[in-house]
Amino acid sequence: MALIIPKGYVAKLVPELMEQAIFLIKENFQTGLSTELNLRRVTAPLFVLSGTGINDDLNGVERPVSFPIKSMDERRAEVVHSLAKWKRLKLAQYQIPAGYGIYTDMNAIRADEELDNLHSLYVDQWDWERTINPQDRNLDYLCDVVESIYECLKDIEHSVYCDYPHIRPILPERITFIQSEDLLNEFPNLSPSERETEIARKYGAVFIIGIGHELSNGKIHDGRAPDYDDWSTETDPGYYGLNGDIVVWNPILMRAFELSSMGIRVDKLALLKQLRIRGCEERSELAFHQALLNDKLPLSIGGGIGQSRLCMFFLRCAHIGEVQASIWPSDMVQQCAEAGIYLR
Repeated sequence: MALIIPKGYVAKLVPELMEQAIFLIKENFQTGLSTELNLRRVTAPLFVLSGTGINDDLNGVERPVSFPIKSMDERRAEVVHSLAKWKRLKLAQYQIPAGYGIYTDMNAIRADEELDNLHSLYVDQWDWERTINPQDRNLDYLCDVVESIYECLKDIEHSVYCDYPHIRPILPERITFIQSEDLLNEFPNLSPSERETEIARKYGAVFIIGIGHELSNGKIHDGRAPDYDDWSTETDPGYYGLNGDIVVWNPILMRAFELSSMGIRVDKLALLKQLRIRGCEERSELAFHQALLNDKLPLSIGGGIGQSRLCMFFLRCAHIGEVQASIWPSDMVQQCAEAGIYLR
């Protein structure tokens, strides 16, 4: 995605009010999320040991920032990309029962990220995970959890409006659910990102189901690692996936805007199937995968919700650098400053 400079952009808040609003959004949302989903806060690691299979592999090509550990015979550690698998280990360690879970503040560095309005080297999100029962591994359960998270989003939008009445609510009353295959059928000549923009423009807020499995055109809607979300389970004839993304319409950038990626996690059968589909069956020997295959991990649902993304959306910012501190190319800083977009 190239840098977008909205015509006539003016920040909704002055810097000192922006800082206050960011704090309020983060504090209120995590409280609402923990209450709605029965989650308790835990402390997250900044890095994990390499070679354990715990780190999130994202699309399988992003390089983690890594370093040797002097006191551990130069064994390497790597900065997390996300905590998709680490959280499931914690559910087992804390013996958290079905219907309850954990959330944490996740801070990551993604050095291979292509920097633009939405993407930064620095990633901050709420990572959450909840234990489920075997009978919960279905699409209805997934959609119920999505609707609960959406209610939290609407609550935050309302609180922002109460504090800053010139920032008017725009989210629709209900979120729309659509399968990625149906999205392809509706917009067959568009790219996945273009399809997301059109469906977000149409409905305002959507949950796109089934991200990672091959569609009827032989391509995937978007990449997903094979060892956390279950994107290969057949839910209905011709459709796959117990995962998806919450995407909203962004009126500042005039495009789709992803707020969350989430899903029901793989069980043993789905893990082996997806490793085979991706051609990386050797991962089954890693520590995390062995724990899952040997019934040492609970069934779960989980995801990540971007903290800066939420602040950017609800405060109607044009660039994620307006709500977080990071490093940006000098030409991007200059272009943004000339348009009244000031990056931290």
